[in-house]
Amino acid sequence: MSRIVRVDVGRLDYDVVGSFKFLKPDPDGRVRRHSVLVRLVDDEGYEGWGQAVPVPTWTYETPETVESTLRRYIAPALIGLDPSDIDGIHAAMDQAVRPAFSVGQPLCKAAVDLACYDLVGKRRSMPVYALLAEEDGSQGEPLRTLTISWTVASPDLDAAMAQLDEGKRRGYRHFNIKVGRPQSLEYDVRLAEAVREAAPGAFLWADANCGYTPDEAIDAAHKLKGAGADVLESPLPPNRIRAYQRLKATRALPVLMDEGVLSPVEAEEFAALGMCDGFVLKPARSAGIRPTAGIVRKARKAGLMLLGSGLTDPDFALAAALHVFAWARIDRPCALNGPQFLADGAASGRFAPVDGRIAVPDEPGLGVPARPEYEAAVSPAAAAS
Repeated sequence: MSRIVRVDVGRLDYDVVGSFKFLKPDPDGRVRRHSVLVRLVDDEGYEGWGQAVPVPTWTYETPETVESTLRRYIAPALIGLDPSDIDGIHAAMDQAVRPAFSVGQPLCKAAVDLACYDLVGKRRSMPVYALLAEEDGSQGEPLRTLTISWTVASPDLDAAMAQLDEGKRRGYRHFNIKVGRPQSLEYDVRLAEAVREAAPGAFLWADANCGYTPDEAIDAAHKLKGAGADVLESPLPPNRIRAYQRLKATRALPVLMDEGVLSPVEAEEFAALGMCDGFVLKPARSAGIRPTAGIVRKARKAGLMLLGSGLTDPDFALAAALHVFAWARIDRPCALNGPQFLADGAASGRFAPVDGRIAVPDEPGLGVPARPEYEAAVSPAAAAS
């Protein structure tokens, strides 16, 4: 057993290459992927690093709210706690920042969860995927590499096809496309048809980010299936329960839920309500590694499909996704587009894809190599007296 004696917090932002609709320019006109780092230090000097990746255009958390919540409320609540008691860590965070319908500020809390796993893995000289296998009593061998897909996201078809060509040039063979508002359904169908024609053997994943109405979603599922899509992700906001039930009943396409699956509780309830055919895993969204592993177990029990995705994750957030998806043996292409859109966010090349595949780290903890930027970014938020 060890005790947390210091919590450091700070901003670390990454330059963005290309164009992605969720990443908007800062006031100076530059596009950056904002993140907030957390470092936990225990009483024997072991360190664990985590990262929150807020996206205000996708959910309500902002870089400013994440940093202030970590500094003012969560960091003081962690002092003296055992980082290996990750359920206890989550309970303390939920006491400091209470849940609403589900987890309060899950992207913020994910940073602490990741840091705990990183610290415990370093203490025990085990990579995070091995810690998960031990928790699960898993006998299966985790994946050593993951196939990832390339994101095609543009309201202009020529620009979208140029994005696809760039992905193919860089060795990618599978593609996820952004559909739904502000695009028209007619455009979405043309996009799916064009990508399918250009990549006939690809796993083609259509993600609407809750961008259809209930009536549009049923029409979209049928038409996107005809256009060659393999799955439809998040066609509706997660609170449209009856609409999801109607859509799933059509069996036009497998319906995957992303937004709204913040913890194992929602996974269990949505599965019991017959709202979807599976879940899209995002450790950065679901308050970290421990809750995401719980979602995996609920989905397996219900016989549901699992896909892996991210939030244009850099460094620690990307590494966490790799460990969870390797442990869960996600063999379909994962929509991890951090290496695609971030100029300097692949841990100094440690997680750079080769022919559309990323090697899962074997090093203890998350396996992210040290960079001077991490140390420079953080400052003390709480410490034992």
